Amino acid sequence: MLHLRKSQDRGYADHGWLKSFHSFSFAGYHDPRFMGWGNLRVVNEDRVAAGMGFGKHGHRNMEIISYVLSGELAHEDSMGNVKGIPPGDVQRMSAGTGVTHSEFNHAKDQTTHFLQIWIEPNTTEIPPSYEQKTIPVEAKTGKLALIASPDGFDYSVKIHADAKMYAGIFDGSQSANLAIDPKRKAYAHLIRGAINVNGVTLTAGDALLIENEDQISLSQGENAEILVFDLAA
Repeated sequence: MLHLRKSQDRGYADHGWLKSFHSFSFAGYHDPRFMGWGNLRVVNEDRVAAGMGFGKHGHRNMEIISYVLSGELAHEDSMGNVKGIPPGDVQRMSAGTGVTHSEFNHAKDQTTHFLQIWIEPNTTEIPPSYEQKTIPVEAKTGKLALIASPDGFDYSVKIHADAKMYAGIFDGSQSANLAIDPKRKAYAHLIRGAINVNGVTLTAGDALLIENEDQISLSQGENAEILVFDLAA
């Protein structure tokens, strides 16, 4: 089963300093048809204006991943981490028993554009933790690079969830196939460009909800950058 979720059908919030598209129900946006997919709960595409950001706020029992597309995101949390997250890095925060953090764009003349992703954990009330890794461009060019996983293999950050997250960049004749268990769910989110996923054409901001399939096939990319999730059903 393949369900195309068009970019323009997402929820949208404009707070002036923050412009955010919501793939699933979040904050003031609620759609009972889109409360999540498997254990994937949030995919927000956020643009934070120069000099602005999210003040200190709390999270609990959630795996939170940030994937920066342009600009830089400044992170500070109650665990003592003070980090800058540039494009090409993936950051994971396991909220566990509870953590507070802030996220800011300290640039004076540049918007920070990033994806905020929440995945429900398979173990709760763990000590909160933080991890950040750089994903080389060549690792995801013409192929899918594993960037988040339960075992932290290769370039991936370790998440306490039954899920894997991949990133890939495709153009021209570049293609890739990913085998998946048809009993699980999968999700493909196109960040930019255009690409064909299992015979369905996606353009920037589109997503494909996938179940009862044994493979994800990516082809016909046009300056495409994509995230693919292998998820618990």
